[in-house]
Amino acid sequence: MRFRLPMAGLLGLAVLAAGCGSSGEPVASGKVAISYAIWDKNDQASAEKIIAAFQQANPNVTVKLEITPWDQYWTKLQTVASGGTAPDVFWMNSLNLRMYAKGGIIAPLDESKVAGLPEAVVDGYRHDGTLYGLPFSVSIPALWYDKKIFDAAGVKYPTADWTWDDVKAAAKKLTDPAKKQFGILAPMLDQVGFYNTMIQAGGHVVSADGKKSGFDEPGSIQGLEFWTGLIKDQAAPVAEVYADTDTIQLFQSGKYGMQYGGVWFASTYWANPETRERIDVAPLPKGPTQEAAILLGLANAVSAKSEHPKESAAFAEFVTSEQAQKIISDSGGGALSLRPDTQDGWYKAFPAFHLKETVDVSLPNGVPYPVSVNTAQWQDVQNKLLADAWAGKRPVADVAKEIATQMNEILAKE
Repeated sequence: MRFRLPMAGLLGLAVLAAGCGSSGEPVASGKVAISYAIWDKNDQASAEKIIAAFQQANPNVTVKLEITPWDQYWTKLQTVASGGTAPDVFWMNSLNLRMYAKGGIIAPLDESKVAGLPEAVVDGYRHDGTLYGLPFSVSIPALWYDKKIFDAAGVKYPTADWTWDDVKAAAKKLTDPAKKQFGILAPMLDQVGFYNTMIQAGGHVVSADGKKSGFDEPGSIQGLEFWTGLIKDQAAPVAEVYADTDTIQLFQSGKYGMQYGGVWFASTYWANPETRERIDVAPLPKGPTQEAAILLGLANAVSAKSEHPKESAAFAEFVTSEQAQKIISDSGGGALSLRPDTQDGWYKAFPAFHLKETVDVSLPNGVPYPVSVNTAQWQDVQNKLLADAWAGKRPVADVAKEIATQMNEILAKE
C-alpha cells in the first residue's frame, strides 16, 4: 500500500544519536553521500525532515532523496538493481521482499533494531529466517461505518465484540432498495477483506513455509463465502459497482452503511468535513474460529552492493527509531507509526474517530500478510478466478479449488 506522510516540523524534538550508529558517534569519518528511493511524492516533506534529523546527528553523511511514481518504481528498481546500481536505501514491501532477498539484491539487517516491534509486521521482512527490511509503519484493516445510516435504521454501532453474524444482521437492516442504499460494501480486496475472513474461519492463504496453497481448505472457502453471501443476499452491491469507482469514494457517498477498510483511510475521511462528522471506525468483527487482522507495513531495504553499507544501514535504522517514529505519528497523515508508544500524535490528529481503541484491539490479533517468493504470480491467478465467484458466475468452492491447484504449481517452482 502507499502511505501518505506529510510531516510536522522538528521543533522541540531532540536529535537522538542512538539509532544512527552503534557508538553514538557519526557513522562516517569522511564525507559520504547515499541515495534514498521512495515512490510517493506526498511523502517528500516527511522524508526530507527525517533526512534532516539524521544528517544533524551524522554531519558527514548526505542523504539524497529520489522519488519515482508507484507505476514506475518497481520497473525502475528492477532495472537498476540488475545493473548493480540500486539506490543505497529504498522502500520495500513484503510482497517483493523475498524475491529481492533471494536474488541477492538486498543486504541482511540487524535483528536487534526491530526489538519491540509487532512480530506480524517484522516477519514479513524475513527470508529463510534472516531480516532484510526494517519496517517503519503499519497498516491495519478495520470496519468503518456510517453513523447517520445506523441512526436512521435504529441499529447500534459496531463494537469490538461484533461477530460475522452481527455484520450480516446489520447489513440487512441497513439496506434500503428504495433509497438505493446498501448495508455494506463487498469489493474483492485481499488485505482489508477476504484474507482476513479466510484466516478468521480457520483457513489460510499460503502455508508458513510458502510451499502450499490454503485456498481449498474448508475455512478458506467459508471466509470467501462471507463476502459473496452478502452480495447474494443483496445486502451489498454487485461486483460491477466497484469496476469504475474506488470504494473510498463510494463510501463517502452516504449510500453504504459499512466498509472494511484500513485505519489509514482516516486522513482521507478527516479531510472531508461532512464525512468526518458522520463516520467512525471499529475493529474487524470476530470470525467463527478466531480473531485475526492482516498487518502490512512499509520498510526500508539496503542495497547489497552499496558502496557505503554502514551509513546506509544506519539511515534505515534511524527511520525505525523512536525519534523518527514520533515524527511520523505527529504528521497526522495516512501512516501509523509502527513502534509502540509513538502513536499518540496520530490519534490526536483524528479525535472523533475511535482509532486508538481499534488499533489496541487489532495489534494483538495481527497476522502477517501472506507471501511467498513469487507472490504476484499466484495473486494474478487468485484475482482472475475470484472475479467469477464475486460475479456469481461460479461457486466459490469450485473457484477456490482451482486457485489452489494453479497456485501449488507456481509454488512448486519457487
